[in-house]
Amino acid sequence: MDPKDYCFSTQISHLALDIGGTLIKLVYFSPNGDNSQDGSIVVGNGCSVVKGRLCFAKFETRKIDDCLDFIRFNILQHSGVQHPNGTTRDKFPVKATGGGAFKFAELFKEKLGIVFDKEDEMHSLVSGVNFLLKTVPREAFTYLDGQKEFVQIDHNDLYPYLLVNIGSGVSMIKVDGDGKYERISGTSLGGGTFLGLGKLLTKCKSFDELLELSHQGNNRVIDMLVGDIYGGTDYSKIGLSSTAIASSFGKAISDGKELEDYQPEDVARSLLRMISNNIGQIAYLNALRFGLKRIFFGGFFIRGLEYTMDTISVAVHFWSRGEAKAMFLRHEGFLGALGAFTSYKDQSHSNDLKPHHQAVQRAVLKCSGDDSFRHTLVAANINDGEAIECSINLV
Repeated sequence: MDPKDYCFSTQISHLALDIGGTLIKLVYFSPNGDNSQDGSIVVGNGCSVVKGRLCFAKFETRKIDDCLDFIRFNILQHSGVQHPNGTTRDKFPVKATGGGAFKFAELFKEKLGIVFDKEDEMHSLVSGVNFLLKTVPREAFTYLDGQKEFVQIDHNDLYPYLLVNIGSGVSMIKVDGDGKYERISGTSLGGGTFLGLGKLLTKCKSFDELLELSHQGNNRVIDMLVGDIYGGTDYSKIGLSSTAIASSFGKAISDGKELEDYQPEDVARSLLRMISNNIGQIAYLNALRFGLKRIFFGGFFIRGLEYTMDTISVAVHFWSRGEAKAMFLRHEGFLGALGAFTSYKDQSHSNDLKPHHQAVQRAVLKCSGDDSFRHTLVAANINDGEAIECSINLV
């Protein structure tokens, strides 16, 4: 990829990364957003408020050089940290989380002069979700039977909840408050399983390609349904409809076909359905175990894909008999990176994130005299895309 393809004219700053086994997620602040005419304004107590956008980007971890080029051309050179010839003036500290923050630390230091200030992965995930739920309007929503409904979050009744983060694997975290959480379960069958098996079975080369292929497929060609066993009828005595999946990939047992006899899109659809169902069921069982009614699903496995969300929602609805709801997040794939980004507030050159413009919502502000944080009403707006209009207080 030519770095010029994604080079911006505006300065970018305050970068945070979440480097996973499959994807690298970036969150960065870009001053002079579309709704900001000047770069900054000075307010009381000598605090400079810089308006702009929180922006998001992702790269496949196996194509880490693309990520390095993006940072080099759009952040280091624009911020004056790096000369145009590639030499670095000073070491550049950057918040980073995920296993790759350890695995690739030397690579980023050698290639870019970036020194990772590492943040704990679970802590970053929880911080990212709490930030979104308390700060960004219309962030959480449900999706069931083709109906998307945004959820009004009561900040006084947010906890406890279950966070299901679907990355390469799946972590299930019980969240009891800011900084209060416990990883209670997980499964190795996650996004990495979907992509790994998908590449072997369909020859797709990327996650996006595999998801696009699944859109066109019909899992019923390969999955064995209850109706296939009961002659097209429901098993009503135990509440199973004829369309319920009895066995994922089950028809391959008796069809007498080889892999090449199946359409790759049907294979991709069945694979997506199998993993989504499994995650939804395990999530509910863990919610039941701790008496949790709210389950938030995040991670780049979902990608806002309606079929995936519907499958997870149906699983939670079925097993809970309608008592629990699966909820999703608009910025689902960037939870860890957002959490790492908000951790800049703990530094002496504190940066406080404050969404603004139009709708009234809450933002994180630093209390004077100590390191605690409170929430206060401010204005906020979300672009139609992924960027979040915001301001940063530089104190």
